[in-house]
Amino acid sequence: MLLPDLPPDLQFPALLRNEQSLRYAFEAKRAAMGPYIVQRWGWDEALQLRLHGERFAEKPFFKIVWRGQDVGTVSLMRLADYIRFGEFYLFPEHQRRGIGSTILGYCLALADAQAIPVRLEYLKWNPVGTLYRRHGFTVIGETEIHWLMERPSRA
Repeated sequence: MLLPDLPPDLQFPALLRNEQSLRYAFEAKRAAMGPYIVQRWGWDEALQLRLHGERFAEKPFFKIVWRGQDVGTVSLMRLADYIRFGEFYLFPEHQRRGIGSTILGYCLALADAQAIPVRLEYLKWNPVGTLYRRHGFTVIGETEIHWLMERPSRA
């Protein structure tokens, strides 16, 4: 699935499956998620890089470019009956500025145009759940550490 740009401020170039792109996406994850991972398990660099590499290999990643600045990553993947939204990492200096809300709303509008729901998961102790609930996501399941959420299509 491609993620079209949202002019004039947002571009979403696909990250190639190479070491440079993997490292960029990992740095975005570490910056955005590191504090929440450390709260529960501490930070094991080798383990986190291995887990991230597995996710990077199995789904499309996009760089988020806001007004010419690299600000994070997102993954959007069309499956049979829903779109999987994930790996949504904004560098801390770009959080709480409306960028995440704009991106999430845009991705939801793309899903609505296809009349398909969107699913995601996030760590239970990560406050990003507030953003997701504001955008109409509800909990449809859970694991020991994740809330599983869905937002039905509004088409």
